[in-house]
Amino acid sequence: MPSIIGRFLNWWLNPYWTYIFINQAELGSIINVYAYVAFLFVVLTYGLETGFFRFAAKEQNSDKVFSTSMISLLFTSFSFVLLVLVFRDNISSLLEMSGRTDFIIIMGITVALDVLSSIPFAKLRLQHRPLRFAYIKFINIGVNIAFNLIFLSLIPLLIKHFPNGIFSKIYDPTFGIGYVFLSNLISSVITLLLLFPEMKVKYQFDSGLWKRMISYSFPILIVGITGMINQNVDKILLPKMLPDSMEPMKQLGIYGTAFKMAVLLNMFVQAFRFAFEPFFFSQKEGKESKTMYAIIMKYFVIFGLVIFLFMSTFIDLFIKINAAQYRDAVGIVPIVMMANFFMGIYFTLSLWYKLTDMTKYGAYQGILGSVVTILINVLLIPVIGYYACAIAILACFVVMTVVSYFGGEKHYPINYDLKSFFFYLGMSVLFFGIYWLFRKEGSPKYWLAFVINAAFFLIVFFKEKKEFLILFKN
Repeated sequence: MPSIIGRFLNWWLNPYWTYIFINQAELGSIINVYAYVAFLFVVLTYGLETGFFRFAAKEQNSDKVFSTSMISLLFTSFSFVLLVLVFRDNISSLLEMSGRTDFIIIMGITVALDVLSSIPFAKLRLQHRPLRFAYIKFINIGVNIAFNLIFLSLIPLLIKHFPNGIFSKIYDPTFGIGYVFLSNLISSVITLLLLFPEMKVKYQFDSGLWKRMISYSFPILIVGITGMINQNVDKILLPKMLPDSMEPMKQLGIYGTAFKMAVLLNMFVQAFRFAFEPFFFSQKEGKESKTMYAIIMKYFVIFGLVIFLFMSTFIDLFIKINAAQYRDAVGIVPIVMMANFFMGIYFTLSLWYKLTDMTKYGAYQGILGSVVTILINVLLIPVIGYYACAIAILACFVVMTVVSYFGGEKHYPINYDLKSFFFYLGMSVLFFGIYWLFRKEGSPKYWLAFVINAAFFLIVFFKEKKEFLILFKN
């Protein structure tokens, strides 16, 4: 709940920002900074969260595992903040935010605090305390959203009506996007304070245990980095690869806003992942487990494509939630949604290397996807701009899906219904193409979108009618 609902609530900040930051370059800067933050979080946790799960369950003294992990992260996080303070001018230039070293310091401290919170959150999960976990996560999300609203809307409104009040003296309108970062910092501070009860242990550092944990966690770090490359490197490369004449931060603001519109399919994939992973581990010894995996894949494909077609054909309606100056990249939304769809398929297929303890293949596939992503971005961004970013992420997950499928056929074969997969994929793409062919900019045909979605739904219903009846009967 906190992960999926939290994503949805935080998602609403994006359309809110489009009305607050009229200049698209400002929102582009926010998107650019958070792309770097995603990388830094993965690097600075260096797989220790998963390592903590593994060794806390294995070792007799789980407090020693916790304290060793926390001391390790505390040292590296403190070192990171020191580096940010020393090189803040260089970092602000790299992020094209020269003169705003205060933004860099705020986000550097925020990342460090979030990293330190990761192990206490992992401890709550290990202790099977979901209510406290959700409670703190929701507070984190609520505080972040609340302070965005306070800093960007409420205080400016109070200043407008009471120009001689106290807020006029302490509020700086030129701080701009810095209030987004400051809201994040406040929520991270409150979250860490709420986690203090979980951090009350006898602190001791076991160097031998730490070496074993690092050895176990390093491959997970590689997988995490490749995952961040596949999903975030476009937001870093886009402003670097475009000439200044094209206003790269403005283009990133437009692209990042459209990218967020794929949230419905992304949330479906996220919810599916949360449910599917514990299920397939619990069923791996069952006689009919492979049959169940094939059925699950089939219905994931069906529901995923229903969402894809619905969002793609009604995208002109959904995109209106954003301010008008952020709607130019509407064409990339279907591409990103299809990329999310293949990401979900890849995750489902990836069970073969998890069940066979051949996790190194996950790293290989992630590296391959990262190479594809970077190459397409580097080669095509100067030619077609942000469309290259959308094409790159789609190509990345298509390639990874194909490679994972053939790897699974070799090491853990499952009789997936490929005929239905290609039929539904082909029909959804065909219907989408028909709609897009007749769609005109500024004059979307909602009646055609309705007809197309109804036709696809009826095709699915009549093709799967017998199986639906069996499933519901059981």
